[in-house]
Amino acid sequence: MKQFIICSLLLASLSSMAQKKTKLDPAAAAINATKEATINSLNASYEANKKTALQIWDFAEVGYKENKSAALHVQHLKAAGFTVETGVAGIPTAFVATYGSGSPAIGILAEYDALPGLAQNAVPEKSIIEGKNAGHACGHHLFGTASVSAGIAIKELIAAGKLKGTIKVYGCPAEEGGSGKVFLVRAGLFNDLDAVIHWHPSDVNGVSTTSALANKSAKFKFYGIAAHAAQSPEQGRSALDAVEAMDNMVNMMREHIPQETRIHYVITNGGKAPNVVPDFAEVYYYVRHPKRKEVVEIFDRVVKAAEGAAMGTGTTMKYDIIGGTHDLLINKTLAEVMQSNLEKVGGVNYTEAEKAFAKTIQPSLMGAPIDIESSSKIKPLSFVMDGSNTGSTDVGDVSYSKPTVGLRAATWVPGTPAHSWQAVAAGGTEIGTKGMLVASKTMALTAIDLMSNPALIQKANEEFKASIGDYKYKALLGDIKPALNYRD
Repeated sequence: MKQFIICSLLLASLSSMAQKKTKLDPAAAAINATKEATINSLNASYEANKKTALQIWDFAEVGYKENKSAALHVQHLKAAGFTVETGVAGIPTAFVATYGSGSPAIGILAEYDALPGLAQNAVPEKSIIEGKNAGHACGHHLFGTASVSAGIAIKELIAAGKLKGTIKVYGCPAEEGGSGKVFLVRAGLFNDLDAVIHWHPSDVNGVSTTSALANKSAKFKFYGIAAHAAQSPEQGRSALDAVEAMDNMVNMMREHIPQETRIHYVITNGGKAPNVVPDFAEVYYYVRHPKRKEVVEIFDRVVKAAEGAAMGTGTTMKYDIIGGTHDLLINKTLAEVMQSNLEKVGGVNYTEAEKAFAKTIQPSLMGAPIDIESSSKIKPLSFVMDGSNTGSTDVGDVSYSKPTVGLRAATWVPGTPAHSWQAVAAGGTEIGTKGMLVASKTMALTAIDLMSNPALIQKANEEFKASIGDYKYKALLGDIKPALNYRD
């Protein structure tokens, strides 16, 4: 009997302890209440944010030319009470919007540049918009809008006394090849932050846990001598021959570089008439590799190929660096925080009309169709570096400046690749804007956690310092000015 009484008392004690544990302490309960209020606030502003995103989808302005897109974001941030500095880092369409003071200071990145070509109607069949020369094939109209709306949501919490600290929204132009954020990093605009949050449109929902390829790009310009191609070809020196000779040498070089390397090029000027020996030709190159050191070395070999091509064809050559980005550092501490918030927010549920859109567009995609319902799911957190991310981003340079975390949200029909007409089409519908809402909520909730828990920021910064080691950041693009006309 005595043993029975002792066991009963022990079980009662354990039960009482378990009940206490399931009860949130007042601070945690307050954070949860703040998060719920923020979710409701972003739900309430969805229609206005959808309108903004679709306006910018329609603007479709390319890198460093995003005048109307940047101005619209600046207008909304100023109306919300932010102090906005425009034209930062020597870029007319870059801005920094600030609200609050002191620590913690959290930055949110916003992009809004479109890609040349790919002007597509918001329909599930290929339908080019005549008279337009660009399209949002990477979803940056959604990117910028979600980031601005998340920043405004945090500002409202600071203004209401629910949070203390500083929120900054960074207007980041020309991510697509222009390396816009590199110039912001180089100008020291992230130096006073504790952490940086970003996202990207995708066909899945998940926290980013794989790195990106370092990248260096340039336009190689060859100068020859014009002549009549039939009457006096011996008097000409073809700049186009030089471009083709360079391309041939670089293509032969592919056998003798690390297999993870990616090299791409387009001839941006090959002459004007077949019967005129071209006295000018230009080719635009990207060099990518997981390691920044390898990128620099391989790029230097590409330069040697250009020099050899010029020598062999009797032309002259010069090149202009356009961009250069670091690989992306992953911060596990921040990723775990963002994962918990993404799981709280949940994925995207399609209406029957949206499912019909998805089923119509899927046959145009490569590979077997992916379950449309996958957009409602959240990918589990995994830090296995499988090399699946073969893109590049100037967020990489930001991640070498401050602890950085990002997510992907399902804004496209499952199976859709970025930089495709299918991405433009979905991005112009509620398939895109619903995913944008997932991103804005997740970023805002993550910012709430970071601004409410200094220990998280300290742990993230310790991890960041360990990742950096003794590396002293240096921009891969050197000390050049932004190539504001690189899309011309």
